[in-house]
Amino acid sequence: MGNFLSSRFSNVKRQDWDALIHFKKEKEVIFVEDDEKEKKGVVTDDLNDEEVEIIEKGKNNVEEERRFQPSSSSDVTELNNGSLRMESSLDMSSLREISYVQDVEAYKKLMEGAERRNCNLKEIDFRIELNEKRKAGLEILRPEKKLEEEKVEVLPPEPFIPLTEEEMTLVSSAFSVKNGRKILVSHQNSSIDIRGEVLQCLKPGAWLNDEVINLYLELLKERENREPKKFLKCHFFNTFFYKKLVNPDNGYNYKAVKRWTSQRKLGYCLLDCDKIFVPIHKDIHWCLAVINKKDQKFQYLDSLKGKDPYVLRALAKYFVEEVKDKSGENIDISSWEQEYVEDLPAQENGFDCGMFMLKYIDFYSRGLRLCFDQEHMPYFRLRTAKEILSLRAD
Repeated sequence: MGNFLSSRFSNVKRQDWDALIHFKKEKEVIFVEDDEKEKKGVVTDDLNDEEVEIIEKGKNNVEEERRFQPSSSSDVTELNNGSLRMESSLDMSSLREISYVQDVEAYKKLMEGAERRNCNLKEIDFRIELNEKRKAGLEILRPEKKLEEEKVEVLPPEPFIPLTEEEMTLVSSAFSVKNGRKILVSHQNSSIDIRGEVLQCLKPGAWLNDEVINLYLELLKERENREPKKFLKCHFFNTFFYKKLVNPDNGYNYKAVKRWTSQRKLGYCLLDCDKIFVPIHKDIHWCLAVINKKDQKFQYLDSLKGKDPYVLRALAKYFVEEVKDKSGENIDISSWEQEYVEDLPAQENGFDCGMFMLKYIDFYSRGLRLCFDQEHMPYFRLRTAKEILSLRAD
């Protein structure tokens, strides 16, 4: 009987001890982050008072069990001597069972506390996400601040349309030397013929001649007639007008050009035009003068930034006499401005002045500002040649 009780007691003791060791390991895993604070007697913020009490109670149970647990050798000796009573063995087993149950309950409460903390964390995450969505909604409703961005110039497309391969081939063939005496195109309304040798002036490095300039100005007027709503109402004097108006020998002479602008000859009234363009040739340099009725200005444009007050005075006098001759009115131009246009593209060589002058006219007749420069001149030469060969300005 003594051997049986001793064996039974040993088994119960070993099972209880293994369960206690297993529970202590789980508690150490759970509170490994707070180990240092526990050593110092500090309770972490994550644990509430109830959970701290549970931990302390678990520690007291362990200490109490250690006080009541006899050593193995003592147990065996007392059993062998028959002096250990069965009641004592049962009381010890019951005490261990109570301690084990209490530890399990404490572990359950700790797990419940951990679950509550997890729920709190989930609620905090949900609130953070909700606030982020509210913030995003408010950002959408907030008026956008207009940031001052660097202005990037956007060129109008029509004056810079690239030539097709077919058009490039046409121009290249027309520039061929073998076409020197050949008439490439004839313009019936102006009776201007363009031979191969005349078109050569549009090749790089050449000076523009009267035939090419005058035919191009005729094409600009035809372009306006095709689409009157798209372009300003303009008149384009040819390169001989100013030479007739201001003769080097006789000076200013209105009568020399009086019949140039009859309504029967033009097909429209000169005084109804928004702008009147006057090419000016000074020996080896082309400039432009503009009678700008729309803005009440007499303008002078020189790609070399030159100025000639005599040209503007002569044109002012011409306009007064023209109005008087065609309408019988005495126009007062004392408030009109005489402007030397400064903000304009300038040439950087000695041969593109004629091309600059034509582009001043082209852009002004479109109602555009002069948004081109020297680097566009090679393209403009090819485009002008293509338009002359097709007898159509785009």
